[in-house]
Amino acid sequence: MPGTTRENHKGAAPIALAEHHEVRLPSGPVRYREVGSGPPVVFVHGLLVDGRLWDGVADGLAEHCRCIVPDWPMGSHVAPMSPAADLSPPGMAAIISDFLAALELEDVTIVANDSGGAISQVLVTTKPERIGRLVLTNCDSYEHFPPAPFNVMPRLAKLPGGMTVLSAPFRIGALRRTTYSMLVKQPLDPALADAWLEPSMRDADVKRDLRKFTIGMNKRHTLAAAERFAQLDLPVLLAWAREDRFFKLAHAERLAATIPGARIELIEGAGTFVPLDQPDAVAAAIRSFVGATAVPG
Repeated sequence: MPGTTRENHKGAAPIALAEHHEVRLPSGPVRYREVGSGPPVVFVHGLLVDGRLWDGVADGLAEHCRCIVPDWPMGSHVAPMSPAADLSPPGMAAIISDFLAALELEDVTIVANDSGGAISQVLVTTKPERIGRLVLTNCDSYEHFPPAPFNVMPRLAKLPGGMTVLSAPFRIGALRRTTYSMLVKQPLDPALADAWLEPSMRDADVKRDLRKFTIGMNKRHTLAAAERFAQLDLPVLLAWAREDRFFKLAHAERLAATIPGARIELIEGAGTFVPLDQPDAVAAAIRSFVGATAVPG
């Protein structure tokens, strides 16, 4: 497949990336990249990152799975949504569901991280029709949506001028790098952090989308999803980094105790952004999980 190459944040071997495609949904455009063939895997990143979070994982899975890596409208996207788009957690879940339908995907493995994990919990408990299995890496859940100290962000975003206050520290390179460095164990390429923040700094419509998503982050959505966990009828893997300072191992253990049949696979040497820190380990966990739970035929 034609594409470009980039290096992962640890400076390892170049990763082959497919070119961007775009699908028009009722809420607006969603850009995505695709590589590999086999059972479909759709990745869900979180706030103020894009699909590049998953590049190393997609590269490791491409020989076994059809990896679809969207840039969801969570603040680092370059194609703004329609002004009326609902970017609350239920609205985002609907956007992902519409995306799966537009690509005519079935028996999809959803793989999520950070606030994307919260959205995916809403998705599988409200719109599970095309989803075959769920992989959660370190992410929001229960009353931790968002976790401290980021739980002040939705309240600030609601205030007049609140987004200007929230964005001000990110205009200083050192503070920008410090914020993202809290989420990784390995050094993060400053250029990647810059690229994640640039769309909302440059484009007023992307900033509008970011504000909508930020305001919508609220524990009532993850708590409501948790109330429906007992009815989940799909395999669930928790590929969890034990060293994460924000999403503790206890969070994964609580999820595993509540979701029928869910199991934990520990990922060593990683922070919140597990797919950046340990892409090979995450890819191996997904590959084994998909192989063990694949629907015959």
